[in-house]
Amino acid sequence: MLKLKKSRLSKPQGYPETFGSLEVSEITGVSLRQLQWWDERGVVSPVQRGHKRMYRFNEVIEIGLITELRKKGISLQKIRKVLRFLHKELGRGLFEAVQNGNEMHLLTDGRNIYLEDSHQNIVDILNSSRQPLISVCITDQVRRLTAGEAIKKVLRSEHKTAAGRKSRAS
Repeated sequence: MLKLKKSRLSKPQGYPETFGSLEVSEITGVSLRQLQWWDERGVVSPVQRGHKRMYRFNEVIEIGLITELRKKGISLQKIRKVLRFLHKELGRGLFEAVQNGNEMHLLTDGRNIYLEDSHQNIVDILNSSRQPLISVCITDQVRRLTAGEAIKKVLRSEHKTAAGRKSRAS
C-alpha cells in the first residue's frame, strides 16, 4: 500500500486559487445542478463567498474522480467512503501525490479500497481478489483535467482578467 506524508492543500503554479461553479462545470463536465447537489449532500464542499461556490484545485480533481467513479457504477455512499480514505491517506492532496511522476491507481470492490503506485501490487490485488474490482487511474484523471481545453480556456480568461486589472490600476 502506498504511504505518503499528508500534504497541504495546494495547486499547480499558474492556476487560480479558486474556480467558480461554472468553470468547474466546464472543466469536469459535471452539471451545475450536480455540483450543487453534491455540496448540499456534503460530498464536495466548496468555500462559499456570498452566494457563490468557489472550488479549490484539489476539489476540482476530486470532482473529476467522483465523476469517473459514478460512470463506473459506484454509489455515492461508497464514493464518500473512497473520499474519506483518500483524505486520510493523502491529506486532500491528490494533485501533489501524482505531481512527482507517481502513477497512482485506486482500486475498490465496494468494500475494500486500495491506493497503489506499484504495478506489481496492483496485479497481486487483482489476482487475490474474490470479487470484481473497479480501477481508476488517479494520475490519468489529473492529467485529463489539467491538460484539457476547458482548463486552458479558464486559464486564458483568468490571465485576461488579471491583465485588465493591471492596466486599470496604472
